[in-house]
Amino acid sequence: MEQKACSALGLIAVLEIFSLVLHSAIGDVSYSFPEEMKRGLIIGNLAKDMGLEVGDLAARKARMETDKNSKRYCDLNLSTGDVIVADRIDREGLCGKKSSCLLIQELVLEDPLELHRISLHVQDVNDNSPQFKKNAIKFEIRESADKGSRFRLDEAYDADIGLNAIQEYSIEENENFNLNVVAKSGGGKYSELVLKKELDREQKKELTVVLVATDGGSPQRSGTAVILVTVLDANDNAPVFSQAVYKTSLPENSPLDTAVVTVSATDADEGVNGNVSYEFDHVSDENNNVFSIDSTSGEVKVSRMLDYEEKTSYEMQITAKDGLGLVSSSTLIIEVTDVNDNAPVISIKSLKNPVPENIQLGTEVGLINVQDRDSDSNEKVRCSIQQIVPFKLVPSIKNYYSVVTTGQLDREIVSDYNITISATDEGSPPLSSSKTVHLSVADINDNPPVFEEQSYSAYVSENNKAGSTLCSVTARDPDWRQNGTVIYSLLPGEVNGAPMSSYVSVNGDTGVIHAVRSFDYEQFRSFKVHVMARDNGSPPLSSNVSISVFVSDVNDNSPQILYPAPEGSSFMTELVPKAAHGGSLVSKVISVDADSGQNAWLSYYIVKSTDPGLFTIGLHSGEIRTQRDISEADSMKQNLIVAVKDNGQPPLSATCAMYLLISDNLAEVPELKDISYEEKNSNLTSYLIIALVCVSTFFLTFIIIILGVRFCRRRKPRLLFDGAVAIPGAYLPPNYADVDGTGTLRSSYNYDAYLTTGSRTSDFKFFVNHNNVWLFGHYLFFQSGFGSHTVS
Repeated sequence: MEQKACSALGLIAVLEIFSLVLHSAIGDVSYSFPEEMKRGLIIGNLAKDMGLEVGDLAARKARMETDKNSKRYCDLNLSTGDVIVADRIDREGLCGKKSSCLLIQELVLEDPLELHRISLHVQDVNDNSPQFKKNAIKFEIRESADKGSRFRLDEAYDADIGLNAIQEYSIEENENFNLNVVAKSGGGKYSELVLKKELDREQKKELTVVLVATDGGSPQRSGTAVILVTVLDANDNAPVFSQAVYKTSLPENSPLDTAVVTVSATDADEGVNGNVSYEFDHVSDENNNVFSIDSTSGEVKVSRMLDYEEKTSYEMQITAKDGLGLVSSSTLIIEVTDVNDNAPVISIKSLKNPVPENIQLGTEVGLINVQDRDSDSNEKVRCSIQQIVPFKLVPSIKNYYSVVTTGQLDREIVSDYNITISATDEGSPPLSSSKTVHLSVADINDNPPVFEEQSYSAYVSENNKAGSTLCSVTARDPDWRQNGTVIYSLLPGEVNGAPMSSYVSVNGDTGVIHAVRSFDYEQFRSFKVHVMARDNGSPPLSSNVSISVFVSDVNDNSPQILYPAPEGSSFMTELVPKAAHGGSLVSKVISVDADSGQNAWLSYYIVKSTDPGLFTIGLHSGEIRTQRDISEADSMKQNLIVAVKDNGQPPLSATCAMYLLISDNLAEVPELKDISYEEKNSNLTSYLIIALVCVSTFFLTFIIIILGVRFCRRRKPRLLFDGAVAIPGAYLPPNYADVDGTGTLRSSYNYDAYLTTGSRTSDFKFFVNHNNVWLFGHYLFFQSGFGSHTVS
């Protein structure tokens, strides 16, 4: 090993001389360099020799590939463009005795794909010493041998070639023998021991001579063997082969012990001198134990499995020796024929993964290489993709195929492809192999968020708490990661002139819609919210949806009594005729509720009265009627406390006081002043004058009112429907509505209210019954700073 290392170092200088670059017309390159170079040493610079920029090597994924060889002996330094030794290169192991040792490597460049042939010529160095098959060469020579007799010696073997192979044989000086060196016609040399002086067995029975084989390398190497000569009687005939060269062939899948050929040699001598034995001459390491020979019959058999892809032919020397040591030789050449015993090998050279889903048709996404180690038709390969996928194989340079797209990709439909590539050779029977390539489809933002429903409805009770949840909207985006991340936001809008954001808010992550403040059913009953769902793609995509928010009523408004006027700074008194019979309509309580539905269904109750059995009130109409005929024993002044209650849960209520006078005319009621509110005496005179004027003009006013009723009935505002009591506009609160069936304002009577030409300090109210017309007056007295009122 030290000699080999010294030789390799000594030949580094030779490397610079022998290394040369040959450029072919298609850009192929050849390098010549010595064997046994150390790993990492530079053979040449491909970038310079092929006219490439060093930066292009990495950009185009340059790499060294082998052609049917399992081992790559050279690598490419992408940073410098140098071709460097990647593994031990032993010329003898690769090429044996061939005069030329050529290794084929391939340079592969992508984008665009280029393939260059790199020829590596391995030069021999003197790293092997000559060796003899046996350390001792034994001869038995009869003493009768003639001077000049020649005895062929075993040939030394040197794995090197050319000058590094065996050049000379020599023996030490002695008196009996000379050495003759003979060049073989097929190459190589062997030596013969020449008898220069007759032997005398009586003087010396055995002779010892040292044989030296020397090569022509620098430095020279040599090997020795000891020639042991036993002096015998003469054996004058050597064995003779039937053929100088034996040629045969056999398939590489031949089983062990298959007979290859039988060699034959004859010897004219008799007895022991004519007995011939066969053996292989020196066999190289790569041929060792591949074949065996029967020493007696000369039959050659297979002793180790053959492989055409490793070695296509064998050449060996067979010697035939007679019983007394005469030897002859013949050449055996065995050709190994190829059989289809290697399936194609599929290699993925490059792959774009993942592939964007908007990739154009016909784009190359991968590069594969298919090789079959067999030869001729056995190495021809057909490739295809087995499944129905939007990809196909396009043949490229030599045994390369491009994987290109044939259809539009959609990650939301198919996000991954397992592409099975099958390769089948044309052997008989054909062999095939397959390889699965996994391709992922990369997402792009091509889908906007889609709401689960076209529109949403939300229901909330009024007086809700701020921050309460109204509803939740959900939008789905089939895209991936940020392209599929949905963010919710409110679109600008207004409710009752206020921005939408002051009423509701939306959680940007969950889509939950919250109320920002409390809602009032009496202000608005519904409104629409528009929500946008936007993804996080670039550019972002969005969609909108509308949410109808309906506010439901709760019982949060007490009934409001419109008639009689609420107690406070005024009171109201109504006259009841003494002749009123049971069931007569006396008055009516009119009230409304700002709520709706059952929350606005009103019920009327008399909670307190002067004479509990005299008057009754309609549960839903509010009409006050007599329960019996009025008698003289009934008190003239009747006070009623009426409660109005809605149907909500819990119910709300209001009360009012009704003052009734049982009398046919005002003159019979001198004590009316007793129920009036206390007022300042300074205004008494003015009120008496007003009362006298009113009485004196009573009949004229009555006639005018009757005519006015007919005229104004068509013009005065009614409360919801005909037949209801008409209340002066000043008494009606805004936004009130009656509910069918409550009876709040329904009656078989029509009521009209009229004011005098003066202020609201005194009114006359007449009730007209269309079934039996009768009239009674009401005196309304309001305390407005004028003192007490009297009527005479």
